[in-house]
Amino acid sequence: MTEPILVCGVVEHGRQLGRVLGFPTANLPVGAELTAADGVYRAEVEADGACFAAMANLGCNPSVGGNRRRLEVHLFGFEGSLYGRPIRVRLFERIRGERKFASIEALREQLEADRRTVLEGR
Repeated sequence: MTEPILVCGVVEHGRQLGRVLGFPTANLPVGAELTAADGVYRAEVEADGACFAAMANLGCNPSVGGNRRRLEVHLFGFEGSLYGRPIRVRLFERIRGERKFASIEALREQLEADRRTVLEGR
């Protein structure tokens, strides 16, 4: 197994689309120095002294008209707000590439499938 990719940053506000889809995310800006391939990853997040299993999307969110590359992380079992707080994200294996979905419902269905894949791989 390769070493996980570590991304650290301060959570910033997004468009809150993850919340609408049932997958609220902590959003981190990323620059060109992060050379990992865009897509969905099994991840782990350290936040407020606790560690959470997570799934992450690295990319520009083409299904919802996004144009800025960022890392969005859904923490399993976390409730609360992380805005303005530092977090550490470890990206493990990439489970699929980023792609554009035909509808929000198709995206939601894929997120559910991704969630199952990530949790089964723990």
